[in-house]
Amino acid sequence: MDTWRNASLAVAAVALLALTTACGQEGSTASPNGQAVGNAAPAQRPADGAYGSDSGYGSGAAEGEEPGEAGQLAVWDSKKLGKVLTDSEGFTLYRFDKDTSEPPTSNCDGDCAKVWPAVPAQGAEAAAGTDASLIGEVTRSDGTKQLTVAGWPMYRYAEDTGPGDAGGQGVGGTWFAAAPDGKKAAVNADGPADGGQAGLAGLSVREDPELGDIVVDKRGMTVYRFKKDSAWPMKSACTGDCLQKWPVVAPVPKNDVEGVTTKGFVTFDRPDGIKQQSLDCWPLYTFSGDAKPGDTNGQGVGGTWYAVSPEAKLAGAPE
Repeated sequence: MDTWRNASLAVAAVALLALTTACGQEGSTASPNGQAVGNAAPAQRPADGAYGSDSGYGSGAAEGEEPGEAGQLAVWDSKKLGKVLTDSEGFTLYRFDKDTSEPPTSNCDGDCAKVWPAVPAQGAEAAAGTDASLIGEVTRSDGTKQLTVAGWPMYRYAEDTGPGDAGGQGVGGTWFAAAPDGKKAAVNADGPADGGQAGLAGLSVREDPELGDIVVDKRGMTVYRFKKDSAWPMKSACTGDCLQKWPVVAPVPKNDVEGVTTKGFVTFDRPDGIKQQSLDCWPLYTFSGDAKPGDTNGQGVGGTWYAVSPEAKLAGAPE
Protein backbone atom coordinates (compact mmCIF):
# COMPACT_ATOMS: atom_id res chain seq x y z
CA MET A 1 0.00 0.00 0.00
CA ASP A 2 2.79 2.45 0.95
CA THR A 3 4.58 1.73 -2.32
CA TRP A 4 1.44 2.52 -4.34
CA ARG A 5 0.84 5.72 -2.32
CA ASN A 6 4.45 6.88 -2.81
CA ALA A 7 4.22 6.26 -6.54
CA SER A 8 0.97 8.23 -6.75
CA LEU A 9 2.53 11.14 -4.88
CA ALA A 10 5.51 11.10 -7.22
CA VAL A 11 3.26 11.24 -10.29
CA ALA A 12 1.30 14.13 -8.78
CA ALA A 13 4.50 16.00 -8.03
CA VAL A 14 5.71 15.61 -11.60
CA ALA A 15 2.36 16.88 -12.91
CA LEU A 16 2.50 19.88 -10.59
CA LEU A 17 6.05 20.65 -11.66
CA ALA A 18 4.99 20.56 -15.32
CA LEU A 19 2.21 23.03 -14.61
CA THR A 20 4.41 25.43 -12.68
CA THR A 21 7.22 25.44 -15.25
CA ALA A 22 5.09 26.06 -18.33
CA CYS A 23 7.06 25.44 -21.51
CA GLY A 24 10.23 24.91 -19.48
CA GLN A 25 11.26 28.57 -19.30
CA GLU A 26 14.39 27.78 -17.38
CA GLY A 27 18.11 27.75 -17.80
CA SER A 28 20.35 29.20 -20.43
CA THR A 29 21.78 32.63 -21.02
CA ALA A 30 21.36 35.26 -23.71
CA SER A 31 23.76 35.23 -26.61
CA PRO A 32 23.98 37.98 -29.24
CA ASN A 33 25.57 35.68 -31.80
CA GLY A 34 22.44 33.69 -32.56
CA GLN A 35 22.90 30.90 -30.02
CA ALA A 36 19.78 29.71 -28.21
CA VAL A 37 18.55 31.79 -25.31
CA GLY A 38 16.23 30.82 -22.49
CA ASN A 39 14.70 32.60 -19.51
CA ALA A 40 17.89 33.40 -17.63
CA ALA A 41 18.14 36.63 -15.65
CA PRO A 42 18.95 39.55 -17.95
CA ALA A 43 22.49 40.82 -17.98
CA GLN A 44 23.10 44.32 -16.62
CA ARG A 45 23.27 45.68 -20.15
CA PRO A 46 20.20 44.73 -22.24
CA ALA A 47 20.86 42.42 -25.16
CA ASP A 48 21.06 43.87 -28.66
CA GLY A 49 17.54 42.71 -29.48
CA ALA A 50 16.11 45.17 -26.98
CA TYR A 51 17.85 48.33 -28.08
CA GLY A 52 20.10 47.56 -31.05
CA SER A 53 23.82 48.17 -31.27
CA ASP A 54 25.65 50.84 -29.32
CA SER A 55 28.10 51.82 -32.02
CA GLY A 56 28.15 55.59 -32.62
CA TYR A 57 25.33 57.51 -34.25
CA GLY A 58 25.74 58.52 -37.87
CA SER A 59 29.41 59.01 -38.61
CA GLY A 60 30.40 57.16 -35.47
CA ALA A 61 29.97 59.70 -32.69
CA ALA A 62 32.09 58.93 -29.67
CA GLU A 63 30.34 57.68 -26.55
CA GLY A 64 29.17 60.61 -24.48
CA GLU A 65 29.12 63.06 -27.39
CA GLU A 66 26.09 65.31 -27.34
CA PRO A 67 23.58 64.47 -30.11
CA GLY A 68 23.25 67.20 -32.73
CA GLU A 69 20.22 69.41 -33.06
CA ALA A 70 17.52 68.27 -35.45
CA GLY A 71 17.25 71.64 -37.17
CA GLN A 72 14.68 71.97 -39.95
CA LEU A 73 12.76 68.68 -39.96
CA ALA A 74 11.94 67.09 -43.30
CA VAL A 75 9.77 64.29 -44.69
CA TRP A 76 11.16 61.27 -46.55
CA ASP A 77 8.72 59.35 -48.75
CA SER A 78 9.66 55.70 -48.20
CA LYS A 79 8.18 53.12 -50.56
CA LYS A 80 7.99 50.63 -47.70
CA LEU A 81 7.03 52.84 -44.76
CA GLY A 82 5.21 55.75 -46.31
CA LYS A 83 6.08 59.26 -45.11
CA VAL A 84 8.92 59.26 -42.56
CA LEU A 85 10.04 62.21 -40.43
CA THR A 86 13.77 63.03 -40.58
CA ASP A 87 16.15 65.60 -39.17
CA SER A 88 17.75 68.30 -41.32
CA GLU A 89 20.43 65.85 -42.52
CA GLY A 90 17.90 63.21 -43.59
CA PHE A 91 18.38 60.83 -40.66
CA THR A 92 15.24 58.93 -39.66
CA LEU A 93 13.53 59.89 -36.40
CA TYR A 94 11.97 57.17 -34.23
CA ARG A 95 9.44 56.72 -31.45
CA PHE A 96 9.37 54.13 -28.64
CA ASP A 97 6.26 52.14 -27.70
CA LYS A 98 7.24 52.21 -24.02
CA ASP A 99 7.09 56.01 -24.00
CA THR A 100 3.82 57.90 -23.59
CA SER A 101 2.44 60.94 -25.40
CA GLU A 102 -0.17 61.94 -22.82
CA PRO A 103 1.65 63.15 -20.85
CA PRO A 104 4.86 63.16 -22.91
CA THR A 105 7.30 60.82 -21.14
CA SER A 106 10.59 59.25 -22.21
CA ASN A 107 11.44 55.80 -20.84
CA CYS A 108 14.74 55.46 -22.68
CA ASP A 109 17.81 56.51 -20.74
CA GLY A 110 21.09 54.97 -19.61
CA ASP A 111 22.31 52.30 -22.05
CA CYS A 112 19.12 52.68 -24.07
CA ALA A 113 19.93 56.32 -24.76
CA LYS A 114 23.38 55.37 -26.08
CA VAL A 115 21.72 53.30 -28.79
CA TRP A 116 18.75 55.62 -29.28
CA PRO A 117 20.07 59.18 -28.80
CA ALA A 118 17.33 61.60 -27.81
CA VAL A 119 16.74 64.37 -30.36
CA PRO A 120 17.29 67.75 -28.65
CA ALA A 121 14.30 70.08 -28.69
CA GLN A 122 16.45 73.19 -29.14
CA GLY A 123 16.50 74.52 -32.69
CA ALA A 124 13.98 72.02 -34.07
CA GLU A 125 11.54 73.40 -36.64
CA ALA A 126 8.53 71.69 -38.19
CA ALA A 127 8.92 70.15 -41.65
CA ALA A 128 7.46 72.15 -44.52
CA GLY A 129 3.77 71.42 -45.00
CA THR A 130 3.33 69.75 -41.60
CA ASP A 131 1.44 70.92 -38.52
CA ALA A 132 3.87 73.05 -36.50
CA SER A 133 1.59 72.84 -33.46
CA LEU A 134 2.57 69.17 -33.06
CA ILE A 135 6.17 70.14 -32.28
CA GLY A 136 6.93 70.23 -28.55
CA GLU A 137 9.40 69.13 -25.92
CA VAL A 138 9.69 66.99 -22.81
CA THR A 139 12.14 67.25 -19.93
CA ARG A 140 14.15 64.05 -19.59
CA SER A 141 15.35 62.51 -16.31
CA ASP A 142 18.75 64.18 -16.80
CA GLY A 143 17.13 67.61 -17.16
CA THR A 144 17.70 67.98 -20.92
CA LYS A 145 14.90 68.92 -23.31
CA GLN A 146 13.88 66.34 -25.91
CA LEU A 147 11.92 66.99 -29.09
CA THR A 148 8.38 65.62 -29.19
CA VAL A 149 5.97 65.26 -32.10
CA ALA A 150 2.30 64.98 -31.09
CA GLY A 151 3.64 64.31 -27.60
CA TRP A 152 5.90 61.40 -28.63
CA PRO A 153 9.60 61.79 -27.75
CA MET A 154 11.87 61.58 -30.82
CA TYR A 155 15.08 59.57 -31.17
CA ARG A 156 17.74 58.68 -33.72
CA TYR A 157 19.20 55.17 -34.09
CA ALA A 158 22.91 54.47 -33.61
CA GLU A 159 23.09 52.02 -36.51
CA ASP A 160 21.68 54.40 -39.13
CA THR A 161 24.74 55.67 -41.01
CA GLY A 162 23.17 57.88 -43.66
CA PRO A 163 20.03 59.56 -44.96
CA GLY A 164 17.34 57.07 -45.93
CA ASP A 165 18.48 54.42 -43.44
CA ALA A 166 15.71 52.99 -41.25
CA GLY A 167 17.53 50.14 -39.52
CA GLY A 168 15.71 50.83 -36.28
CA GLN A 169 12.31 49.99 -37.74
CA GLY A 170 10.66 47.26 -35.67
CA VAL A 171 13.62 46.64 -33.34
CA GLY A 172 12.39 44.69 -30.35
CA GLY A 173 8.85 45.14 -31.61
CA THR A 174 8.84 48.51 -29.84
CA TRP A 175 10.80 50.98 -32.01
CA PHE A 176 9.28 52.52 -35.14
CA ALA A 177 10.11 55.28 -37.58
CA ALA A 178 7.95 58.33 -36.93
CA ALA A 179 5.48 59.78 -39.40
CA PRO A 180 5.11 63.59 -39.67
CA ASP A 181 2.05 63.45 -37.38
CA GLY A 182 3.90 61.49 -34.68
CA LYS A 183 2.26 58.16 -35.50
CA LYS A 184 4.20 55.08 -36.56
CA ALA A 185 5.45 55.47 -40.11
CA ALA A 186 4.88 51.84 -41.10
CA VAL A 187 1.89 51.92 -43.41
CA ASN A 188 -1.14 51.80 -41.10
CA ALA A 189 1.04 50.48 -38.28
CA ASP A 190 -1.49 51.64 -35.70
CA GLY A 191 -4.27 49.64 -37.35
CA PRO A 192 -4.81 46.96 -40.00
CA ALA A 193 -2.13 46.92 -42.70
CA ASP A 194 -3.04 47.66 -46.33
CA GLY A 195 -5.66 45.21 -47.46
CA GLY A 196 -6.31 44.07 -43.91
CA GLN A 197 -9.67 43.91 -42.22
CA ALA A 198 -10.58 46.00 -39.22
CA GLY A 199 -11.46 44.08 -36.08
CA LEU A 200 -9.10 41.13 -36.53
CA ALA A 201 -8.34 39.20 -33.35
CA GLY A 202 -4.86 39.35 -31.84
CA LEU A 203 -4.21 36.00 -33.52
CA SER A 204 -6.52 34.48 -36.11
CA VAL A 205 -6.47 32.28 -39.22
CA ARG A 206 -6.14 33.16 -42.89
CA GLU A 207 -6.49 30.68 -45.73
CA ASP A 208 -3.43 30.90 -47.96
CA PRO A 209 -3.80 29.46 -51.50
CA GLU A 210 -0.52 27.58 -51.22
CA LEU A 211 -0.01 26.95 -47.51
CA GLY A 212 -3.56 26.36 -46.35
CA ASP A 213 -4.70 27.77 -43.01
CA ILE A 214 -2.00 29.90 -41.37
CA VAL A 215 -1.88 32.17 -38.32
CA VAL A 216 -1.92 35.97 -38.73
CA ASP A 217 -1.61 38.82 -36.24
CA LYS A 218 -4.11 41.62 -35.58
CA ARG A 219 -2.94 43.46 -38.72
CA GLY A 220 -3.39 40.36 -40.86
CA MET A 221 0.37 39.83 -41.18
CA THR A 222 1.73 36.29 -41.44
CA VAL A 223 3.12 34.75 -38.25
CA TYR A 224 6.25 32.58 -38.37
CA ARG A 225 8.25 30.02 -36.37
CA PHE A 226 12.03 29.48 -36.38
CA LYS A 227 13.25 25.88 -36.62
CA LYS A 228 16.33 26.69 -34.53
CA ASP A 229 14.13 27.65 -31.57
CA SER A 230 13.11 25.17 -28.90
CA ALA A 231 9.71 24.63 -27.28
CA TRP A 232 10.93 22.61 -24.29
CA PRO A 233 12.72 24.21 -22.70
CA MET A 234 11.46 27.34 -24.45
CA LYS A 235 14.42 29.07 -26.12
CA SER A 236 14.89 31.56 -28.96
CA ALA A 237 17.83 31.41 -31.36
CA CYS A 238 16.81 34.75 -32.90
CA THR A 239 18.66 37.55 -31.12
CA GLY A 240 20.34 40.85 -31.92
CA ASP A 241 20.15 41.81 -35.60
CA CYS A 242 17.89 38.80 -36.25
CA LEU A 243 15.07 40.59 -34.41
CA GLN A 244 15.23 43.48 -36.83
CA LYS A 245 14.25 41.13 -39.65
CA TRP A 246 11.99 38.92 -37.52
CA PRO A 247 10.17 41.09 -34.92
CA VAL A 248 8.58 39.16 -32.09
CA VAL A 249 4.82 38.82 -31.81
CA ALA A 250 3.88 40.79 -28.70
CA PRO A 251 1.78 39.08 -26.00
CA VAL A 252 -1.87 38.57 -26.93
CA PRO A 253 -4.75 38.11 -24.44
CA LYS A 254 -5.97 34.52 -24.48
CA ASN A 255 -9.53 35.72 -25.13
CA ASP A 256 -8.35 37.60 -28.23
CA VAL A 257 -7.70 34.48 -30.31
CA GLU A 258 -9.90 33.01 -33.05
CA GLY A 259 -9.40 29.57 -34.60
CA VAL A 260 -5.90 29.14 -33.15
CA THR A 261 -4.80 26.60 -30.55
CA THR A 262 -4.33 27.93 -27.03
CA LYS A 263 -2.17 24.97 -26.05
CA GLY A 264 1.12 26.26 -24.65
CA PHE A 265 -0.28 29.78 -25.04
CA VAL A 266 2.16 31.57 -22.75
CA THR A 267 4.26 34.72 -22.73
CA PHE A 268 7.95 34.05 -23.25
CA ASP A 269 10.01 36.34 -21.00
CA ARG A 270 13.12 36.61 -23.12
CA PRO A 271 16.53 37.27 -21.47
CA ASP A 272 16.78 40.50 -23.49
CA GLY A 273 13.73 41.84 -21.65
CA ILE A 274 11.31 41.48 -24.57
CA LYS A 275 8.03 39.67 -24.00
CA GLN A 276 7.02 37.34 -26.82
CA GLN A 277 3.84 35.36 -27.54
CA SER A 278 4.11 31.61 -28.04
CA LEU A 279 1.88 28.83 -29.36
CA ASP A 280 2.41 25.31 -28.08
CA CYS A 281 5.47 26.83 -26.39
CA TRP A 282 7.00 27.92 -29.73
CA PRO A 283 8.06 31.61 -29.91
CA LEU A 284 6.25 33.56 -32.65
CA TYR A 285 7.55 36.20 -35.08
CA THR A 286 6.52 38.30 -38.06
CA PHE A 287 8.79 39.13 -41.04
CA SER A 288 9.97 42.65 -41.90
CA GLY A 289 9.96 41.65 -45.58
CA ASP A 290 6.18 41.24 -45.57
CA ALA A 291 4.67 44.57 -46.61
CA LYS A 292 0.97 43.70 -46.52
CA PRO A 293 -1.51 41.00 -45.47
CA GLY A 294 -1.25 38.00 -47.75
CA ASP A 295 2.53 38.29 -48.05
CA THR A 296 4.47 35.17 -47.07
CA ASN A 297 7.94 36.31 -48.11
CA GLY A 298 9.42 34.76 -44.98
CA GLN A 299 8.26 31.27 -45.93
CA GLY A 300 11.20 28.88 -46.18
CA VAL A 301 13.86 31.57 -45.66
CA GLY A 302 17.16 29.81 -44.94
CA GLY A 303 15.26 26.54 -44.70
CA THR A 304 14.46 27.52 -41.11
CA TRP A 305 11.57 30.01 -41.14
CA TYR A 306 7.99 28.89 -41.79
CA ALA A 307 4.46 30.16 -41.44
CA VAL A 308 2.49 28.67 -38.55
CA SER A 309 -0.58 26.47 -38.80
CA PRO A 310 -3.50 26.97 -36.35
CA GLU A 311 -2.12 23.94 -34.46
CA ALA A 312 1.27 25.68 -34.13
CA LYS A 313 2.92 23.38 -36.70
CA LEU A 314 5.28 24.49 -39.47
CA ALA A 315 3.05 25.20 -42.47
CA GLY A 316 4.42 23.97 -45.79
CA ALA A 317 7.69 22.73 -44.31
CA PRO A 318 9.35 19.75 -46.06
CA GLU A 319 8.76 16.43 -44.36
